[in-house]
Amino acid sequence: MDKKEYLNEISATARPAAKPKKGIFSSKFFWIGIASVVALIIIIIIGALIGGSNTSIKDRISGLILHLDNVSEIIDEYQPKVKSSKLRSSGSSLKSLLGQASKDLTNYATEKYKYKPSSVDKAIVNKETTTKDALYSDLFNAKINGDLDHTFAYKMAYEISYIKSQEDRIIKSTSNDNLKEILKSSQESLTNLYDSFNNFSEAN
Repeated sequence: MDKKEYLNEISATARPAAKPKKGIFSSKFFWIGIASVVALIIIIIIGALIGGSNTSIKDRISGLILHLDNVSEIIDEYQPKVKSSKLRSSGSSLKSLLGQASKDLTNYATEKYKYKPSSVDKAIVNKETTTKDALYSDLFNAKINGDLDHTFAYKMAYEISYIKSQEDRIIKSTSNDNLKEILKSSQESLTNLYDSFNNFSEAN
């Protein structure tokens, strides 16, 4: 071994071993930060659920009132144009039921939330307006194509199912017995009328 190699060996032996670098995941500060973020998210979610529960029910009621009124308006437009007298009678009955449900819910929402149609969230209004326009368009096209009776019956059966499902959502979200009674009464009346639309046949 020459002198240069000997000196290099001594230098390597005397040099302290390098400490392994710690990754970010091994830092206690990293995990403390993660835990803080998770805790903050949980607090925000719980706060939103607690603070927004009444608003959620209010919005659902507002949307349902608009939907009931919109369907009633469309029935007014197309029920007289239906050929089947039985179907016209069912349409008239449905309009009456929707009107009563809307009235009862409006009275409740006015007393509970100081409800006003002009104060309903724009997103809810836009959604219900789009839904109304789509239903109107379907019935308009059905009339042009000579299929109004069948389409009217199908659409009204669908609307009854949809309205009952929205009422059920509100029932499950509220502890108010008065509101539950209003919605359950509406559901019962709509159930009794559903078959007249769902089982409609132009051959009858």
